[in-house]
Amino acid sequence: MPELLTRRRLDQPRPPHRFRLTFDPELFGQLSERIARFIGTGKFLFWMTVFVITWIAINLSAVGLQWDPYPFILLNLAFSTQASYAAPLILLAQNRQDDRDRVSLEEDRARAAQTKADTDYLARELAALRLAIGEVATRDYLRGELDRLREELSGLRSAAGRRRSRAARTPDDQA
Repeated sequence: MPELLTRRRLDQPRPPHRFRLTFDPELFGQLSERIARFIGTGKFLFWMTVFVITWIAINLSAVGLQWDPYPFILLNLAFSTQASYAAPLILLAQNRQDDRDRVSLEEDRARAAQTKADTDYLARELAALRLAIGEVATRDYLRGELDRLREELSGLRSAAGRRRSRAARTPDDQA
């Protein structure tokens, strides 16, 4: 009977766990980038060198404090552990940088495509304006046309005047 009370029913969802560990990948990524940046600095190399020299000096000179005798197995274990964590953290930081570079590249491509489209549009507009300007009457063209019309008008007036004079002479000549 106690088995039946502790057995979970399959038709009901599980109750939420009390101690659920939440994992924020963004926060972990930021932390790994900070560590990777620090590992790649001269400051880290300086302090790591000071640490190793101190470790070896204490283990070689202080007989009572020799917690890691000559082959320095514990120091090698510490280096191996540090390297086993450093390499994946550096790779994670590089992957995050690659992701940022990819997003930046996509934005640059989109911006370049928009700029090209804008440039093409402006080129078409300029071509249309040039064609429109080519069809617009210029001052010189209008002056020439007006001069031609004046000449035709004066020619028509003189022709009309000659006709009138002929018409006026013709009745007199007939009488």
